[in-house]
Amino acid sequence: MSVSTPPIVPPGRADEKGSSETMTTNADTAGLSPELRKLTRILILGAIAALLDTTVVNLAIDVLSREFDAPVSTIQWVNTSYLLALGIVIPVSGWSAARFGGKQMWMFALALFLLGSVLSGLAWSVVSLIIFRVVQGVGGGLLFPIQQTLLVQAAGGKQLGRVMAAITLPVVVVPILGPVVGGLILNNLSWRWIFYINVPICLIAIIAAHRGIPDTPKRGGQWLDLLGLSLLSPGLALLLFGLSQADGPGGFGRPVVLGSLVAGVLLLAAFVAHALRTRHEPAVDVRLFRIRSFAVSGVLRFLSGLTLFSGLLVLPLYYQQVRGYGVLAAGLLTAPQGLGSLIVRSLGGQLIDRVGARPVVIVSTLVGAVGTIPFALGGWFSNLVVLGGAQVVRGAGLSLAAIAMAAASFEGLSREQVPHASSTTRILQQVGSSFGVAVLALVLQQQITSHSGAGTGGLVAAYQGAFWWIIAFTVLGALPAFLMPGKSAPRATAAPEARPESVRGSAAGSA
Repeated sequence: MSVSTPPIVPPGRADEKGSSETMTTNADTAGLSPELRKLTRILILGAIAALLDTTVVNLAIDVLSREFDAPVSTIQWVNTSYLLALGIVIPVSGWSAARFGGKQMWMFALALFLLGSVLSGLAWSVVSLIIFRVVQGVGGGLLFPIQQTLLVQAAGGKQLGRVMAAITLPVVVVPILGPVVGGLILNNLSWRWIFYINVPICLIAIIAAHRGIPDTPKRGGQWLDLLGLSLLSPGLALLLFGLSQADGPGGFGRPVVLGSLVAGVLLLAAFVAHALRTRHEPAVDVRLFRIRSFAVSGVLRFLSGLTLFSGLLVLPLYYQQVRGYGVLAAGLLTAPQGLGSLIVRSLGGQLIDRVGARPVVIVSTLVGAVGTIPFALGGWFSNLVVLGGAQVVRGAGLSLAAIAMAAASFEGLSREQVPHASSTTRILQQVGSSFGVAVLALVLQQQITSHSGAGTGGLVAAYQGAFWWIIAFTVLGALPAFLMPGKSAPRATAAPEARPESVRGSAAGSA
């Protein structure tokens, strides 16, 4: 089944119906329109820099610790400061895109990320590096919600499976291939190049955006929910900080972790109460959760932290600690999961558009669980070829699930709701990934401790236990998908601007 996609027409040219109709007809046979494919390539380029940076910096903690003669507990703030800045700025992304225009804010975010990268590469102390990573985090926090907003609005709410198959490509592939790039840099170049590598990517992305992204409409006089931001941003920061510290001794029971999580949850609860009562447009429109497809996909995206992101933590460690490979070799050995993701993406997007997100999420998540079983059976399936094939299966399944979840998040939303949906889904995914990594780090540590007296065999058994936990989380993570609505006919997002009250009313009516 082919669904026409509205072309991207710059403001002021919407009346050129002949040209628009021609482009839409061409899109019927080509899948996505040429304009939409061009926009997708431009946006992917900008996302690659932020995702690659996160992956590579994670590998460099030990190197930075030696370089600055600082304990790992201090160096970890290089990542924590970035994570906190990311969480604080995400709620502002929807307002800024509506107020100043999506294209303008996309280029601003890229420029800010570029500045942070250059400054981080020039850092002369661990304190300066931590501060410059905050600048990077602000840029990175704006990038991904604005990316989704631009693309979903340009697509007009149609062919979301194909759209998400394209735009989520870096999210799945870069964390798999990133360790390879990071290993090459750290083995052959100065640590500063883990930041300098972003410079050419960002420059090309800014130029491409300036030339290739049509001007986007602005909503002048957009009201900024300062009270909501004063509750939401600190709440997210405290929640992310608590989760980032939960993998240490004491886990979630440590006072600093428990205190941060409780304070974060209380602030978020206060924000929800405020957002439901305010007469103005809130920083994030929580009324979107009245839409069943959005609410269920939001739960699924949060739970993906226990399936996709936890596996990205455990797999490289398995190859390093159990199989004895170095960082670069471990990165290469995890690459088949990225290959599996690539294989299914094109057909997967079309499948989601044809049958809907629900069956795809359920089946593909279970396929991802099956692809993890050989690692849990370790002793019987220890051949690297078998494990590589299992990773291809795992990558294919979880990649399809991620695409379907992302597509369902925007199904049936109006144009004005898209920025709110982009911010909210990004928050859920960010918190979910941090939660998943923290939980699996604790599970792995508990398994290692319980098998500590058994030597090498105990380490193998510990990782087997961790992989069984990942399989269990993956299967449980598929259950909410049964609550997703069936496939519905796509509708284009509304082009006219709407008042905040209309936006919230539309969200409630769609429920």
